[in-house]
Amino acid sequence: MLFDGKSPYRRRASWVAAAIAVPALLVAALLVGQALTPGTTAPDRRIAADPTPSTVEQSAEEPIPSAAPAPAGLPVVDYDPAPGGFPTDPATMDTTPLTEAAHPTRRIAAYDAPGGRPRAFLEPTISGVDLTMPIADRRSGWIAVLLPSANRRLAWLPPGGFDTVALRDQIVVERKVHRLTWYRAGTAVRSWKISLGQPGQDTPLGRTFVLGRTPPPEEVYGGVDIYALGSVPDDPESVPAGLRGAHIGVHTWHNDDELGENTTNGCIRLTRSGQRELLAEVRPGSSVVVVDKLPTPPPTA
Repeated sequence: MLFDGKSPYRRRASWVAAAIAVPALLVAALLVGQALTPGTTAPDRRIAADPTPSTVEQSAEEPIPSAAPAPAGLPVVDYDPAPGGFPTDPATMDTTPLTEAAHPTRRIAAYDAPGGRPRAFLEPTISGVDLTMPIADRRSGWIAVLLPSANRRLAWLPPGGFDTVALRDQIVVERKVHRLTWYRAGTAVRSWKISLGQPGQDTPLGRTFVLGRTPPPEEVYGGVDIYALGSVPDDPESVPAGLRGAHIGVHTWHNDDELGENTTNGCIRLTRSGQRELLAEVRPGSSVVVVDKLPTPPPTA
């Protein structure tokens, strides 16, 4: 979850005390295949790009639905839970790598469908951190991005007002085997054993993304920066009061005694060496998928 007033993500200071008294929140990461020794190189497993992608290419004759004017009073998506009305991500459990993202270059309106109703504004930053959202679908000249500060929701954007950014990395988290796997260009690079959310505060399933990084608020986090994800607790009332309104995070702990267990408030907890590697290699905007368990891959020839 996210952190104190000195952080780019300005949260309630009471969270700091709560973090010491209760297990830390889940952080979603990608986990794949057979159990691995923490920090070892992953076996040769690949998540291939779909040869028949679900995104719909616009024909030359197909008109682009116009975007209805957005009222000035629409809410702005920020670190607090996103406003309602956005559609469910129909492919939220899909582990096909998302290879492009959108970064707003100005305030833009987010819609509930191509040519649909404007629901909120997106800004270039959230709490001072650049906002980069993976592109999950394309339809009729519009794009669908994973919505920040919400779980398993999409926002549709008309053309203009954003730059596209190439993505090379993906994190997959498997809850049943407590494994996070980092992929690059669809190939597993490294895998770690992790701790996840305790019963009632489970790490949320589905697609999300790395929103940004923030310094650790206390020594209990092992002195390593934290990755905040776009996702939030599925049941905000289930977490301690000081954590309500915070995001799911990927972070370390002062010891590794509980790796492989469900002991956090929803965050994903891994080793300090693993977190440092992710921080060095995986850029904000990269997609994260949390599943129960990936199917066993077929044997390679």
